[in-house]
Amino acid sequence: MKQRSNRRDFLKQTSLAGVGFWVAGGLQAADSKSANDKLNFACIGVGGKGGSDTDNAAAVGNIVALCDCDENTLNQKAAQFPNAKKYTDYRKMFDEMAKSIDAVTVSTPDHTHAPASVMAMRLKKHVYCQKPLTHTVYEARRMREIAKEMGVCTQMGNQGTAANGLRRAAEFIQDGGIGKVTQVHVWTNRPIWPQAPAIMARPKGTFECPKHVHWDLFLGSAPERPYAPDYHPFKWRGWWDFGTGALGDMACHTANMAFMALKLAHPISASAEAGDLNPETYPSWARVILEFPARGEMAPVTWNWYEGKRDGKHVLPAPELVPGQKEREKANAVFFKDGQWHFRRAGSDSKRKDTVDSGSFLVGEKGVLFSPDDYGAEAYIVTTSGVERLTGEPKRMPINNRGDLGMKQEWVKAIKENKPEIAVSNFDYSGMLTEAVLLGNVAIRMMGKKLQFDGPSLHFTNNPEANQYLRTEYRKGWTL
Repeated sequence: MKQRSNRRDFLKQTSLAGVGFWVAGGLQAADSKSANDKLNFACIGVGGKGGSDTDNAAAVGNIVALCDCDENTLNQKAAQFPNAKKYTDYRKMFDEMAKSIDAVTVSTPDHTHAPASVMAMRLKKHVYCQKPLTHTVYEARRMREIAKEMGVCTQMGNQGTAANGLRRAAEFIQDGGIGKVTQVHVWTNRPIWPQAPAIMARPKGTFECPKHVHWDLFLGSAPERPYAPDYHPFKWRGWWDFGTGALGDMACHTANMAFMALKLAHPISASAEAGDLNPETYPSWARVILEFPARGEMAPVTWNWYEGKRDGKHVLPAPELVPGQKEREKANAVFFKDGQWHFRRAGSDSKRKDTVDSGSFLVGEKGVLFSPDDYGAEAYIVTTSGVERLTGEPKRMPINNRGDLGMKQEWVKAIKENKPEIAVSNFDYSGMLTEAVLLGNVAIRMMGKKLQFDGPSLHFTNNPEANQYLRTEYRKGWTL
């Protein structure tokens, strides 16, 4: 115990070693003094996004353990880190190696985020968890609470948070740049994986699970079901039991700037319409509306989400949303044409693809703030007189702009200085964002009903039936 205590104290004191640090408000690179200055990371889920999360963790620390329920994926990553111990079950990893681990990355399918992260936090391990933070609203609430209770430093992997452009846009809105904002509209090009209407029922037949896949560990806390290739790898995202659909996949990115800029917290209502609703997979299309109350001097906000295709056409914000705009060749222009939103930058080749597959509008008294990408890193002010790019750097938030690696560097700086708030997408912020996003999925399942939500007490006041979708019952052997 004394050795562990001394190590924690040492890590707090060596805050500049092996990680970025701020100079004049900016994030700069720092060279590690020695291997002992570095944090020891365990990485849970090391394929796909987990592969890059592991690589980034290695850039700011030592990889001492790797865990994945797919041994092919695990062995491929282990070849990069031969000194790391391999596991297929993170519970066993923590049993055997807790004393050797300082921090953990979690990059598993959505339904495993909370069980793995909470186990780590209860062991006083700092956690970096991929978006969406959790599978259910209840889990997001518990992640926030447990991170605070255990005093650990956390970060969610929505890398747009590191962008100077997003931070600048958030400050611009907070400073009244377009007046009071009353509407937010966010759309996405998702889904891009199998779900309704192509798949609306479980696979028929019996499938032999590959020997390299530990199916029981993939299921984790999810209800028991036989293995099928329709679930793993990656295809899990479109299933209610494993993924969070388009909302969970992208709203923690695409709605992040608006959520931060407007200081949003608990919605007071949620409603939705959707197509091909079924009990197994996410719908073919959806429109979600969340209503947020006033926050100090900030006006109430109606938040709108659009995903998928309805009758072959993209579900998108209405053309009338941005008045006074038209297609122009020699100036920035935001316009709606042929069932798609378009953005033409000044001087762009007219043949260049200019459709905006994912983006957001923040509608204010004096104009519209428009972002033409998933991350809110690029922002434009739209008025009846034209479109002007928002430039400059954030003044109150630190400079970063280093994407995924910058997110890890911020997190490690927070750990070494024992200041959780340094990590901008810490679980206190990202947990609230995830709660709001996943309320949209509850609204989809209760399609056509406007649900009144009491955020602090975590329940719907006018429709008790909807409360069942705020959380799921864990399979035996798995717990928060």
